[in-house]
Amino acid sequence: MNPTFLIWTQFGLCVSAIGLAGFRLVRYGDAIAALTGVSRNWIGMILIATVTSLPELVTGFSAVMLVGAPDIAVGDVLGSCVFNLAILALVDLLHRDGSVYSRAGSAHVLSAAFGVVLLCAVGLAVLLSRQGTMPAIGHVSASSLVLLVLYLVAMRTIYRLEQRETTVPVQGHPAMTFRHALTGYAVAAAVIIAAGIWLPFVGVDLARTMGWSNSFVGTLFIAFATSVPELATTLGALRIGAIDMALGNLLGSNLFDVLILVLDDLAYLPGSIYRNVAQVHAATAITAAMMSGAVIVALVYRPTARVLRSMSWASISLVVLYMINAAVQFRHVQ
Repeated sequence: MNPTFLIWTQFGLCVSAIGLAGFRLVRYGDAIAALTGVSRNWIGMILIATVTSLPELVTGFSAVMLVGAPDIAVGDVLGSCVFNLAILALVDLLHRDGSVYSRAGSAHVLSAAFGVVLLCAVGLAVLLSRQGTMPAIGHVSASSLVLLVLYLVAMRTIYRLEQRETTVPVQGHPAMTFRHALTGYAVAAAVIIAAGIWLPFVGVDLARTMGWSNSFVGTLFIAFATSVPELATTLGALRIGAIDMALGNLLGSNLFDVLILVLDDLAYLPGSIYRNVAQVHAATAITAAMMSGAVIVALVYRPTARVLRSMSWASISLVVLYMINAAVQFRHVQ
């Protein structure tokens, strides 16, 4: 069998498994929220965002501990942040009842703002680590400790804001029992973990077969595959009109993805992970921060007009920035 066809088939199977399991995971996660009376807004921001980031978490650990490919791990995390924000443009395109930014809650500004801070910190960590000016504690970069503190501050602040919001508890879920929801949740999570472990091996083989760099494959292809749960979740939320859950999932996933970098740095024993990856990852982090900034402007300004009756100017800027980052990555493909 043609090795190129075989490796692309394996990649397609990984994407399909993660996508299907991610869709089921969200369904069971939403059922757990309903059965326990937890706010769906909070579920979208924390629980769903966290569980749909399981592929990035497992893929990162697999990449640094089993494959020894830190570029795959970092490229996957930062590429997923860029891809998640690009999904917002798709949401705006599909949401025909006005601009999605004009209908989303203003609380999303806070999570997007923390995303800017965290992503800029990651870009700075890569640049300073590559120059040898970032101190380390053992094999762990000091920047990882800073990122961890910033993430905890972000979660506490967002939680306190959520507590101020007036929400109506959801009562029950007639379609399934709590035990059924937990069982389905665990099975879907197991599928995502298994596919996430397999994915870095596929990524390394794909890079070798196609003659591409690990950073290019990680940022574009692996990041796309591990962002499929966010895509499935967001489209599902859009279908039922849960705009805030859709945005909360995407912006929350980006915050958790930065935490994954901290965990990857802890797991990468040869040294600081930021020092052992391509410097081009800093460009991806900066691009993701710029895209988050565009989302903040749109959420504050709340545009109502659409360009060519398709999407708002904010969504167009997200698409343009995503394409610029892809072009930058392609220039460093070798």
